[in-house]
Amino acid sequence: MPGMRNQVISFGLLILLAGGCDAPSGSGGAAREERHTVTREEAAGIETDIRTLLERQSGAWNEGDLVRFVSDYLDSPRMRFVSGGSVRYGAGDVLDRYRRNYPDRAAMGVLTFTDLDVRVLSDEYVFVFGRYNLERETDAPTGLFTLLFERTGDGWKISHDHTSSG
Repeated sequence: MPGMRNQVISFGLLILLAGGCDAPSGSGGAAREERHTVTREEAAGIETDIRTLLERQSGAWNEGDLVRFVSDYLDSPRMRFVSGGSVRYGAGDVLDRYRRNYPDRAAMGVLTFTDLDVRVLSDEYVFVFGRYNLERETDAPTGLFTLLFERTGDGWKISHDHTSSG
């Protein structure tokens, strides 16, 4: 049953992303510390935080501020951005890509996010699926994205972005 195998693999990935399996740490193999179980109220607050962050991101884009737009990405070489058949690592590479692909306000257009599905996996990780829409004078590109957010000392940051067009 190929469909069942894909479901099992997807479920296993979801468990790993949510931290359901303790992996040895780099220091002596000790198990990760116990995670806090998120209450419904906490999950609702986290979801609100993520939706607010995404609104802030589209606002930055629509003001032509790519630096502010990318500031919500984790500033680390382990941050991964996948799009157009290529992989980029780190917020700096993402910013360079956006500057090349969207050199002016006309190219940037007006960005909106729709069809958002925000899933709080834990108090440390949030998974988001959605659609982006660009309204430009000559066209209206759209596509899908999946984001993994991590809670950091600087707030929620995107640690993985997979965006596809069409």
